Amino acid sequence: MRNTGALRAAVLCSTAFLLFASFSGTAAAEPVVQSPADRLPAELVEAVQRDLKISPQEYLDRAARAQELSAYASDFRASRPADFAGAWIGPDGNAVVAVTSPAAAQAVAKDGYATAQSPVSADGLEKSLADLNGWIAGLPREISAQINGTAIDFIDNQVVIDLVNSPIGSALNLPTLLANIKVILSPGGNKPVDPTPMGGDTYVTTTGPIADAPTTDISICSFGFNAVDKSGDAVNLTAGHCNPNKATGVGGAPVYLPDPSDISRSTQIGSFDRSSLGAQDGLDWSVIALNDRGIESGLDRPTVRGANGSTVTITGTAAPVIGAPVCKSGQSSSFTCGVVAADRVETQLYMEDGTSRTVRGFASTACTLAGDSGGAIVTGTLALGITSGSNSGGAPDCNEANLALAQYGGTASLGIPIDQVVDATEATLRTE
Repeated sequence: MRNTGALRAAVLCSTAFLLFASFSGTAAAEPVVQSPADRLPAELVEAVQRDLKISPQEYLDRAARAQELSAYASDFRASRPADFAGAWIGPDGNAVVAVTSPAAAQAVAKDGYATAQSPVSADGLEKSLADLNGWIAGLPREISAQINGTAIDFIDNQVVIDLVNSPIGSALNLPTLLANIKVILSPGGNKPVDPTPMGGDTYVTTTGPIADAPTTDISICSFGFNAVDKSGDAVNLTAGHCNPNKATGVGGAPVYLPDPSDISRSTQIGSFDRSSLGAQDGLDWSVIALNDRGIESGLDRPTVRGANGSTVTITGTAAPVIGAPVCKSGQSSSFTCGVVAADRVETQLYMEDGTSRTVRGFASTACTLAGDSGGAIVTGTLALGITSGSNSGGAPDCNEANLALAQYGGTASLGIPIDQVVDATEATLRTE
């Protein structure tokens, strides 16, 4: 990597020489040499310090570093296309080059750049993006209109879909059904996408019939794990705060599979039986009692939506262990992975009325967005927990969440241990 500090010093020395030559014939005082940062407009300095929280000089340094990185990345990709997976300036200002092999990482490090290991090359991501855009082009206009755009998130090594924030756009199951390239832990190879609903897919709910509900009263969450209750009836275990009657925990609110073309015609597949949110057990869970349509749809199987739209078959349960790899499946951010950061945490979940509930569970680094609540968390093919909340719920996508939260330690998600949910509900998880 070129030494930007040395380059800057050379520029300053040249400036000082010119100024000294101009005044060498006088006995005037030593000239004041302005640095490039000193010559920035005051308004720009104010904006940099306010929005980027860095000094004007660091702002210039990072800008120069980015251009150097651009040239290096272009050359590296041209010579080693299968090894190159992206490049960026990190929140700390350092240049990072993502690669797909240890040998490439050694070469990049030798050139003075930080490295990140990624499973998919930039060429592979761009092919996935092209395939995705081709698929979108073939959709009916009323559905494709709900997609604002697509992009590649090189930091998270995945394709990102930007959906319209509307009932149809939010209910549209695109993030789950389309390829999520980031695969840290993927049970089994890629398989054809199963169109039937499963853990991690979308459901919508209201306090009454959806045909009569204003769009503002429609809530979106993700299915958790399929199970049977103590009477042997089919249920799905999901988050308690997804129940429209979460304040009391009573059942009755209907649950629907969304119809993307007309949300009012969504199919009811059951209703909330009961829920708990920060009550005596300190957990966040609910039980959805499935009706015949829910069972016929496939929600009686031990399945969770995996990476690339594939199916993960649950083989048992697990307890959270710090450092263990985990992946969460949710309708907003699809299949994202990380590690268990803490095996026991307590946090506050805030209600619409301004009150809060204390909830306990485990923390992971997997990115989780609004709408992922209730979704399944797995480690390998074992059920680990149910998604309850995160520090990135307000982000539009994991790309922005990663950039915004990197300086604060990254994304963090709260999971409710499935073993504790099973004990509290007296349900039996469906397993292979």
